[in-house]
Amino acid sequence: MPHVTAVAHRGDPYRVRENTLASLRSALDRGADAVEIDVRLTRDGVPVLLHDETLKRLWEHDRPLRSLSWEEVRGLTDDGVPALAEALAATDGSRVMIDLPGTPDVGAARRIVDTVRGSGARDRVYYCAGAPAMLAVRAADPSAEIALTRTTLAPPRAGLLDVIRPRWLNYRFGLVDRALAGRVHRGGHLLSVWTPDTRRAMRRLLALGADSVTTNRIDVLCALRDGPGRR
Repeated sequence: MPHVTAVAHRGDPYRVRENTLASLRSALDRGADAVEIDVRLTRDGVPVLLHDETLKRLWEHDRPLRSLSWEEVRGLTDDGVPALAEALAATDGSRVMIDLPGTPDVGAARRIVDTVRGSGARDRVYYCAGAPAMLAVRAADPSAEIALTRTTLAPPRAGLLDVIRPRWLNYRFGLVDRALAGRVHRGGHLLSVWTPDTRRAMRRLLALGADSVTTNRIDVLCALRDGPGRR
């Protein structure tokens, strides 16, 4: 059976606060092949790890990230929100999937791509999000590895695929069935899915031939993938 890439969604969030260095390390310690992180820019253009537009849910400060400098973010979170460069250093040697939850323009995408390049991590980083964000990444880095996120069963337009040139098509797990998996593979793409957290869902996706599974329960996924009869 082909190896399935086990991707830890925002690290190990059931045990450690998501998108923190400790969460990323915990996920890798539990067997993750890759970690998925969310990256946004501060007011002064520093790429940092944060899924939401504000600090409210995780850090109890109802302040939009885009209104804060990097130094202000560090102070409000007691250095809890890492810069992308710090996260890349902490995951040295491991694959990193960078999700862009906003819709960055080419300039913002270039800042993120330049940080990856400056960290010496270009060969182990890939990017995921919807078409607008991935178009910006492709414009910033013609050779970037891309997982184009899909939230509908409608096939992506051929023209869009020609421009973005994704290696992966990244689907919400509930959309995936045998027909979709077959269509993705016949089109020459790898199938990435997100974010099943039950054993039943994970088993189904492994049986369907998913090439990568992103989950909040990385230890459960690794145990199912690597259990008897799965290798």
